Amino acid sequence: MPEARESAGLHEFDGQVQDLSPAGVAALLTPVGRGAPEPDAHDEAQLSAVEAGARATFSVAELHRWNPLVHLANLDLACYDREYAPADERAAAKAAHLGGWPDAIDGAIESLDSVSAPVAVALLPATRGLGAGLEAVAADSATLERGRACLERLVAHLELAAATGSPDTSLGPQKLALLVGDPEATTVDLGRLEEVADAERARIKERLVHDCDRLRPGLSPAEVVRELLSDHPDDEGIYAAARLLVEELSTFTTERGLLPELGGTCLVGPAPPSRRYAAAMMSWTGAYEAEAPAWFHLNPPDPAWDDETKDRWRSLFSSTTLPAITAHEVTPGHFAHGRMIRLTARGDVRRSLASLAFVEGWAHYVEELLVEEGFRQEDPRFAIGVWIEALVRVTRLASALGIHGGSMTVQDAAARFREDAFLEGPAAQSEASRATFDPTYGRYTWGKLEIRALRDEAIARWGPRFSLRRFHEALLELGAPPLGTLGDALEPV
Repeated sequence: MPEARESAGLHEFDGQVQDLSPAGVAALLTPVGRGAPEPDAHDEAQLSAVEAGARATFSVAELHRWNPLVHLANLDLACYDREYAPADERAAAKAAHLGGWPDAIDGAIESLDSVSAPVAVALLPATRGLGAGLEAVAADSATLERGRACLERLVAHLELAAATGSPDTSLGPQKLALLVGDPEATTVDLGRLEEVADAERARIKERLVHDCDRLRPGLSPAEVVRELLSDHPDDEGIYAAARLLVEELSTFTTERGLLPELGGTCLVGPAPPSRRYAAAMMSWTGAYEAEAPAWFHLNPPDPAWDDETKDRWRSLFSSTTLPAITAHEVTPGHFAHGRMIRLTARGDVRRSLASLAFVEGWAHYVEELLVEEGFRQEDPRFAIGVWIEALVRVTRLASALGIHGGSMTVQDAAARFREDAFLEGPAAQSEASRATFDPTYGRYTWGKLEIRALRDEAIARWGPRFSLRRFHEALLELGAPPLGTLGDALEPV
């Protein structure tokens, strides 16, 4: 329901919460029959993959029992902050949603009987963040007090898990393989995926060495990256720089013919407190909602941190890495993808259901695409930023496979982010901790590589009739397809 409401823009679900208690989840999984298949073969395959992914998520991996993030998305009121409807309508929906918290939190506490200590620690800040600004939401004081009391119960439940829960966060390779592969309409060999990650890491490092030598001949990549990451603006400067980058990247994408003119507005600012578990994220305009601004969220450092730790966090948004992050989140990445779904995807399946591996794979693919197409080609720092971000993504894949396969601890993963991806302090720890509650976050690299492989096939099949714009439009007309169905984009020639 949260994904349908916010990502697809199906606002008939506004003001509602989903029953994610054990009985509620069981009831949702029971009615699997759905009558006649979709008339379009691709749509039928995508819908079947989504159904298989739901079973893998809630029946096999049982995320609702150990992953608070599932419940936080169900409770989160920030989905009403974007101006997709008049303020009074959104305020009424927000108040109604808050009124549903008691039942939803009862269900969450009943379900969350297997939360590991690392997962609880990682998501407690976001859970507490749900309570920010509740006094402006509630329709009356009784609703406000009930909401606060219920949230305090959920926080206490997770605090107990943080103190007494198991240190083991591993799903196990069998569950991980199904959780990764089923929603993508494919069977995943985790060992092969690990080999792919190793090969991709080696390729990226070669590119990084080359471009670092272009910028600072004679220095090691580690020395060059350390110098570049220290060059970052203050918090307000980060937002100002991002706004300029949005304009520059949008112009380049259109003029280079990578995508058609997309229209739309993308604003820049910090995420709501309940969504500060990632450094950056996009909240796009859903396919079914009226035209409204999207938001590119960049999260500032925690005010409670000391100055050195804050400075290390800001290095995530250095003058070298922020351009790649903006390309990923905005254009030609997530924002552009959302616009293409609104403009070109047809039918309810393509407009409302999404493969996360494709969504993130597309946004990661376009970062390197910009290097290939010569964006800021006179300045090696853009390419270096792309390679740094790519090392973060491929390290996510290695960390997810290691942590959930049982061969790596969270601290091992944090060390890998420091050594392979140049992250420091809370940034490295945050990325490693994310693997515990986002076990498929290796999807960035996997999705990118599948799109690149399909592009190679399109070049071979289409010959002189190939163009990047034709390929991108054919692919995005499918919406956000499961990786196992990408070949449907290559119509016969």
